[in-house]
Amino acid sequence: FTVPRNLPNRILSYCSITYSVVLFFPGRNNTMTTLLLIDVQKDFHPGGSLAIPKADEDATRLVELIQANQGSIDRIVVTMDSHHKLHIAHPCFWLDGKTKKTHPSPFTIISNEDVVNKKWVPRSNLSLSLEKDLTLFTATNDDGIFDLYEYAKEYTRRLEEKGTFQLCIWPEHCLIGTDGHAIVDDVRQALDDWSVATGGSVEFVTKGQNLLTESYSALAAEVPVNEETSFNEAVMESLLKSKNLMVAGQAMSHCVNYTLRDIVEHWPQRPRGEITLLIDCASAVPGFEAAAEQFQKDMEAAGVVLSSISEAFPICC
Repeated sequence: FTVPRNLPNRILSYCSITYSVVLFFPGRNNTMTTLLLIDVQKDFHPGGSLAIPKADEDATRLVELIQANQGSIDRIVVTMDSHHKLHIAHPCFWLDGKTKKTHPSPFTIISNEDVVNKKWVPRSNLSLSLEKDLTLFTATNDDGIFDLYEYAKEYTRRLEEKGTFQLCIWPEHCLIGTDGHAIVDDVRQALDDWSVATGGSVEFVTKGQNLLTESYSALAAEVPVNEETSFNEAVMESLLKSKNLMVAGQAMSHCVNYTLRDIVEHWPQRPRGEITLLIDCASAVPGFEAAAEQFQKDMEAAGVVLSSISEAFPICC
């Protein structure tokens, strides 16, 4: 389709809009297959700071899938957990309320009650850009000035109010610019090989940069605090271009879990069988196996296809 150059601007604008709808709207004839890889990063693999024991085996199967089906995969979208050191779910954000000298150990649960009772309090010298980091709600002291402690109380309250999480302190992981933030080597090579073979470019989506909230889902933070951490309509619309959407990565208990739940919740009136969860390319964080099992049951009940890599392409293509 070519728009003649001599058309009036008003008509050109209309043609441009029409063209984009024809090209991208997920219609019946769309056969695009998208591979969505969640957080296939070194810190989630053996040797990383938040290692999942079976992640290397998952990655080996994922590489096999990509290499064997280069011509059948039209798009690859990769999410990347991307944190700063002083993130709210990292130890150095917090201090014990008595001495103000001790940080919580990894895997400590900090409840709203803990914050209210000042068992744990946020550090007092955290540098923030409130006009950027926090625009959807705020927390102030009696003088009307932003107060990080008041924010921590409100954040943990909102988090628990959703009924899914309490604040879990994780080992520092996926710090931007570190080796642990990078895609694991064999998957990175497979992505490069796919790109050379097909002419496609991998699309990257980052999450977790905001210090003040957690982002298990690649589409929205657990407690949105600004527009960037609210539901990402652009990424969702991009995924809806796919007739077949295959999902894999780490971890089955957390970021794969909540990213796919958001996708399913916002999937339009189309068969959810267009979505495939690759169950042998994702594993649970140790200690959270029950969450991963429940997630798979919920997805199967919702109509998502649960498949191994050996079955994935016959099912979806």
